[in-house]
Amino acid sequence: MSDLNGLVTRYLAAWNEADADNRAKAVAELFTEDAPYIDPLAAVAGHEGIGAVLAGAQEQFKGLTFELHGTVDAHHNIARFQWALVTAPGTEPIAIGFDVIVTDEDGRIKGVYGFLDKVPAA
Repeated sequence: MSDLNGLVTRYLAAWNEADADNRAKAVAELFTEDAPYIDPLAAVAGHEGIGAVLAGAQEQFKGLTFELHGTVDAHHNIARFQWALVTAPGTEPIAIGFDVIVTDEDGRIKGVYGFLDKVPAA
């Protein structure tokens, strides 16, 4: 499970990466080439699609940070965890989500399936 804990940490770091080149490098390292990313707001596949979702989040949530909200629950090649979007570490979350990550035999993400538990009021 420690490998999946580390993978989740790196995954969240990619969401927080402001530099486009570093973010693209992280996506290429973390995800298989055809990995889908599916949540209520997006359904994309591949490095380009995932990179676009992360870039959109960076633009929309400037100054905010995605952080692990609780612990990673993992077995075999699957991890589930809650994340929080916060203004500063440990502050009340603006948004909370729940992601499930599935990895391949090399430990790269071959799919992310996300849910939104708390979203900001319109």
